[in-house]
Amino acid sequence: MYRVVTLAALRSGVDLEDAGALDRLAAGLDVLFPPARVLLAGEDVTAAIREVGVTRASRFIADCAAVRDRLVGWQRAFARVEDVVTEGRDQGTIVFPDAHRKFFVTASDEERARRRRLDLLARGEEMSLEAVLADQKARDARDAARAIAPMRPADDAETVDTTGLAIADVVELLYRKVLPSS
Repeated sequence: MYRVVTLAALRSGVDLEDAGALDRLAAGLDVLFPPARVLLAGEDVTAAIREVGVTRASRFIADCAAVRDRLVGWQRAFARVEDVVTEGRDQGTIVFPDAHRKFFVTASDEERARRRRLDLLARGEEMSLEAVLADQKARDARDAARAIAPMRPADDAETVDTTGLAIADVVELLYRKVLPSS
């Protein structure tokens, strides 16, 4: 959600430091989240929201209290209608503090950067591993120090280190933790 607002702001030329303008933009967005996709005004922007420029600019949206409050409301409204599995840096602490199960999924810095670089390369974006790692460390530091909803594990979350695991293995591991008798 933060990324789709960021993309819309970048496309519309909204000043990323103008909280009122960002909130007005977010209030007027037509966003849908069909399974594994993100639609902005009917356009599939699933890949576009993962571009480096969006990632780098998303901090402005994450730091905007008005937009953050609006997006938390969207997420909670969605969860009232559907059973959901969510991911994000504040899901267990802010958005869904009473969630049935919470995991703080992590991996080594190098593993996370390697995965991100592979995602970028698959989309045709060239970026060195060193640059990806530097961006990641800067984002992590900003998000952990953020005054609004800082990134941290919820007190009742289980930390799961996924270093060396494939996506399918991570999904299976989490699935077994949620439904241990399966």
